[in-house]
Amino acid sequence: MTFRSGKGDGYHPEIPGLVEQLEKRRIGRRDFLRTATLLGMSAGTAYAIAGKVMGGDLIGAAQAQTPKKGGVLRIGARVPAVDNPATFSWVYDSNVVRQANDYLTRTRNDGITVPILLESWEPSEDLKTWTLRLRKDVKWSNGDSLNAEHIVWNIKRWVDPNVGSSVLGLLQGFMLKEVETGEKDEAGNPKMTTELWDANAIEQVDDYTIRLNGQSSTLAMPENLFHYPALVLHPKDEGKWGVGSIGTGAFEPVEIEVGKKAVLKARADYWGEGPFLDEVQFIDLGDDPATKLAALASKQVDGLYDADIKIYPSVQKLDHVELHKINTAQTAVARMKVGAKPFDDPRVRKAMRLAIDCEAVSKIAYGELGTPAQHHHVSPVHAEFTDMPMPRDVEAAKKLLAEAGHPDGIDVELHAKKDPDWEPTACQAMVQQWAEAGIRVKLTVLPSAQYWDVWTQVPFGFTVWTHRPLGIMVLGLAYRTGVPWNESDYANPKFDELLTKAEGIVDIEARRAVVKEIETLMQEDGPIVQPLWRQSYQPFDKQLKGYEPHPTEYYFCENMWWDK
Repeated sequence: MTFRSGKGDGYHPEIPGLVEQLEKRRIGRRDFLRTATLLGMSAGTAYAIAGKVMGGDLIGAAQAQTPKKGGVLRIGARVPAVDNPATFSWVYDSNVVRQANDYLTRTRNDGITVPILLESWEPSEDLKTWTLRLRKDVKWSNGDSLNAEHIVWNIKRWVDPNVGSSVLGLLQGFMLKEVETGEKDEAGNPKMTTELWDANAIEQVDDYTIRLNGQSSTLAMPENLFHYPALVLHPKDEGKWGVGSIGTGAFEPVEIEVGKKAVLKARADYWGEGPFLDEVQFIDLGDDPATKLAALASKQVDGLYDADIKIYPSVQKLDHVELHKINTAQTAVARMKVGAKPFDDPRVRKAMRLAIDCEAVSKIAYGELGTPAQHHHVSPVHAEFTDMPMPRDVEAAKKLLAEAGHPDGIDVELHAKKDPDWEPTACQAMVQQWAEAGIRVKLTVLPSAQYWDVWTQVPFGFTVWTHRPLGIMVLGLAYRTGVPWNESDYANPKFDELLTKAEGIVDIEARRAVVKEIETLMQEDGPIVQPLWRQSYQPFDKQLKGYEPHPTEYYFCENMWWDK
């Protein structure tokens, strides 16, 4: 087929090139759909084009069923403090709030990003300006109509460095600049912060239109707006959330008891489709896998968040449970603070990687649901991924340590948390492998509550990272200089330069080439040892309908219903 795009037709000028790449099979269906929708094409149109090019029913033949009303859904998940959504660090925090408050967009389980509070978006040709158009039918739970002023307030709060939201890490290259605070650190260097690069960076065009004016190109803006701390709150709540908070979502919070339970009831005046459930409960079962298994088996809960690999064989045997398995970019890294000795020397950091057999660690820690990683935090599920194995080489590791001034090896301490069980198991396997290279690691395993008190301070810690749909997203969140989630304090101007460049490239092959440079840089200089990727299995009662497994394990309870 021939696809032409001209002025006034509403399609981004890169779309015809994407169609041509699809026709020539230079890109696959998934990458075409994901990129075309990021550029502003509706999902329906993108699927139709892919269907004409490739044939077949690409949308899927889900059987039409009429949802039944009523019932309570009980999910076993930790219930932490959820009072400040912009600063959330974990998905399970956001799963509570996302039932009551929406996002501007939603990246579905197939990787396609669609509008939610937005009606549509339109990037400029150079991807430096993004025009966001709101739906006009959205009502807050207090009766107010959603408007652009509410969204501008939220975005300005996300990028305020005093708030500490990780959204800042995704938008820094696009709309923020570094400035001096006027203060000095202990070494006498200027302390830095960020501010909008231009006073008009966030522009309210009219009551339902917002324009983001960036200093650099970015492709992933719609996906960035679905980063889990980017929940849209009503300005009247001043950034706080709890019982009685105002939301646009299908449910309202009626009970929150940290460490025990969160209860949300269906809104009678919800503006969208659904909800079909009367109530959603998140029940805190703690960290013990046996307790979670017992609750699922006895039907005290209907499903489990982040079910442990330790109970996987037992969950498989539960007749009333369906296992939803999905490939993800979920992982964990042993991250080194680059300012702490001996990790301030890149030769030491590389030696830590070379001493590890990722395939062995993956198998030991995560069994059949684990896949070996390559120490660069770009996953095989990411469009930008280049396969670059880093084989174990103990002798090369010893040589690098000697060159760094440690001919007799090094002594370091790795902090990890006790639960889930696979995390200390992975750490113990690495400790044994490091020992063969003269890297003597004391493993300190703490109860989760104690670990979270120290995890950002320890020089060497084992940290889990959830799925992101694009590799450039997780790289920006975790390793860009100065961003809130850069727990390793990694600061490499070349890395930042390459990442900002990659963020603005539409052509997947060209973006992959730049990200390959980042992968190489991470293997040579980076701050992590990354042993594995995790496939997610999500167990829920077979009678629950409308549940679709998401690689980030997000829950959209307005779509769910009971077939009882």
